[in-house]
Amino acid sequence: MFTQKFVGTFRDSAITPNMLTLFGLAITTLGAGLVAIGQVFLGGCVLLFAGLFDIFDGALARASGKVYRYGAFLDSTVDRYSEGVVYLGILVYFLAHHLTLEPILVLTALAGSFLVSYVRARAQSLGFRCEAGILARPERVVIIVAGLLLEPLPTSWSTLTIALWILAIGTNVTAVQRVWEVWRQNRAELREQRAQQAFIADEPRRSPQPVRAAMRRFFETWGKT
Repeated sequence: MFTQKFVGTFRDSAITPNMLTLFGLAITTLGAGLVAIGQVFLGGCVLLFAGLFDIFDGALARASGKVYRYGAFLDSTVDRYSEGVVYLGILVYFLAHHLTLEPILVLTALAGSFLVSYVRARAQSLGFRCEAGILARPERVVIIVAGLLLEPLPTSWSTLTIALWILAIGTNVTAVQRVWEVWRQNRAELREQRAQQAFIADEPRRSPQPVRAAMRRFFETWGKT
């Protein structure tokens, strides 16, 4: 309902979906900067707000009839920058606290997140379907924002560290799942190609020889006269 009101307000304005995409990146950078300087909860709130632009830009594009291939390309590229900026802010936050394990988790989660997106893009460019996986971008955003918002709670464990463990493992599992899905599709295509080639190779043996077929038609016709 809120999305529809927002789209209805800006559908005929000068604001374009690409502007919203870039504005979302700017807000994400602000949130990541807050996390880097130790304002974890405030940074999580800003990132939560920035996540709304992932919904608004696509909805505005569809409502205004401005669905272009470049817009989709820009949105995907900005999403990668957004993830990188967020992880960079978290990395600076942990380095400022002189921690060792958490920065490793940040880099592992970042690599896994980029792999998830790359595997899908590369697979689709080759004509494969690639939608499998437990941690797509919406799930990753929810996990990281939840970890940031709950981090200031007085608990004996860090919710942000737990979120990073989930992301570090889940993103790489998702990438492997997508590789497996593409492998299965490729294997099915190869089986189909081999079956077609075998059918074509067997066609001359199953079809009558031209001379023999002509002789048979001659005798069949001669026998009717």
